[in-house]
Amino acid sequence: MAAPGKHVGHLIYKNGRFLLSNFEQFCLRRNFGWSAVVCQQNASTERESAEAIVIPKKKTWSKWAVLQALASTVNRDPTAPHYMFQDDPYLTPRTSPEFKLYSLSQESGRMAANHIVNKNPKFFQKDFAEPHIPCLMPETMELRIEEVSEAALLERIMLRKVKAAVDMYDQLLQAGTTVSTDAANDLLDLICLYGDRDPVQDDKPEAEDVAQEVQEEGRRRKGRLRRASDLVRIVWRENNNAERIFNLLPERDTRAYSALIRGMVKYGAHVKAFNAYTDMLNNRLTADVHTFNALISAAPEVRERYTEKWDLIVDLLKQMNEQKVKPDLLTFNALLKALRRCGSLARAQSLHTLSEMKAMGIAPSLASFDHVLGIFYKAASPSQGQTDILQEVMTEVAGRTFVAQDPDDVNFFSSAMRICLDTKDIEAAYRVHDLLSVGENWRLLGDSFQQSIYFGRMFNLLCMMEHIDVVLKWYKELIPSLYYPNPQGMRDLLQALDTDNRLDMIPQIWKDIRRMGHDNKSDLVEELLSLMARDKHSPEIQESFAVCALDVRSLYEQVQGARMALEWTATAMTNITSVLLAAQKKQQACEELMEEFLASINDPQHAMELVQISASFCLPSTPKLAERVLQEFELSEE
Repeated sequence: MAAPGKHVGHLIYKNGRFLLSNFEQFCLRRNFGWSAVVCQQNASTERESAEAIVIPKKKTWSKWAVLQALASTVNRDPTAPHYMFQDDPYLTPRTSPEFKLYSLSQESGRMAANHIVNKNPKFFQKDFAEPHIPCLMPETMELRIEEVSEAALLERIMLRKVKAAVDMYDQLLQAGTTVSTDAANDLLDLICLYGDRDPVQDDKPEAEDVAQEVQEEGRRRKGRLRRASDLVRIVWRENNNAERIFNLLPERDTRAYSALIRGMVKYGAHVKAFNAYTDMLNNRLTADVHTFNALISAAPEVRERYTEKWDLIVDLLKQMNEQKVKPDLLTFNALLKALRRCGSLARAQSLHTLSEMKAMGIAPSLASFDHVLGIFYKAASPSQGQTDILQEVMTEVAGRTFVAQDPDDVNFFSSAMRICLDTKDIEAAYRVHDLLSVGENWRLLGDSFQQSIYFGRMFNLLCMMEHIDVVLKWYKELIPSLYYPNPQGMRDLLQALDTDNRLDMIPQIWKDIRRMGHDNKSDLVEELLSLMARDKHSPEIQESFAVCALDVRSLYEQVQGARMALEWTATAMTNITSVLLAAQKKQQACEELMEEFLASINDPQHAMELVQISASFCLPSTPKLAERVLQEFELSEE
């Protein structure tokens, strides 16, 4: 009976729903008098139901879509260190040198792992990563073709083995085998790219003969080296393999000349590059845009006067027009960079260059604006620059997202912040930082050294121009996730506290100074002590100052170890004593004076008088002073 009852109940429910629907439609028609709107709605509903349902095509999601969605929900934690150190909190850096040391150590370990993987690829064949990560798999760096053939030459070129490729090329010529033009040009490109030397692999140290050759070349050129970077700079050697193979080519086309000229410019043989370009013109060949870019960048090196440099650049531009070579972004950037060495005439010409870029539909990159700012704002004389140029540049780039198109793009943000600091323009600094926050422009901030320079300049400007509350807000936002201030940065912060009469924050700042490892800088410590001892404050503040002063005094009492210990000075001793006396800590102040005064006494009689004075004040340190006198002085029985 259960099944028939269930069936009857289902029919009653179905019929009831049908009657209810008809009753609602009847009431609707009666109340609205069969209005035209209701009829149209019913008709449209019927038509839509009669139409065929279109199923959309399947959406293909990226393999990284979930990771990107999750990453968009996470913001940077300003209280945490850099993300690269989160896996090992023990190695959390406190200072900028430690950040560099730990990051390089981590990279060294990664290179060692790559070396092991590449040396033993047979043990690392399984791929567990999803999606596939090619950089985690072993690289094929071993030569497989041993016979003398053009295929073996191409294999060595592909693996970037310069010396092995040159040896194979010579063996082919000795065997009488003709090397194709494309293979010869590929070899010439490789040699000119790496300066006729094997590139330094990620898992191998630089060869010692390279450094020796560079030092010998530096001694040969005008006595001594001008910069430390010259020690590691590769120079163009006389009659190297690039020139030899270039002279052996049966046909020297534009590609061969372009590779040779660009290699000469890259490694400092500027005069030779122009000679090679003249030889190319004599052979009735036209240069490509990359050749002209290299020559324009080398033009300031082969002329002495500003007008001569500019005339040579204009001549190259005219030859580009005659040869119908269309300039690109790197052409104009090379031109602007060369103008930075052309004196006063560079200002007007740089603006004309930007106008020409816009006329040709070429959008300037950050390197373009960096060169313009470098022309108008000299580091040695910022007052000579036109301050409105920076505002115009920031208006031009505001809200835009940039990608790396030129190696000099990473110099823009630090240079712009330097100009803001020199001109004391805090509003422009905010605009520069806002541009850094747009999209992924932060990728163009540069390496850790350039990042430290950028944030250091910004923090210095904030301390000079902003209220202390704003400074402290940025202090919490930048440190330690983005910036590790140096002693000068902490000194700027102390001056900002003094300017806005917020010296009560000094004990908290002192804790940060100790955490960052700057507590061994005597100038910084003495300035902190002088600020605490200068004025009188409330008892609560004086008590916190006294605790801070006692902590500072403990540093002076530490035995010299791995770090350089602080040495007592009369100023530091006086300031600590003043702070302790202001906090009604007379005994601790007197004990400190007694101990330090004893350290400067050479007369036993004076030492005994000092012990007697300490005993008259009933100081707890009297036994300690008496013991030191017995150990350090030769006393009579009396």
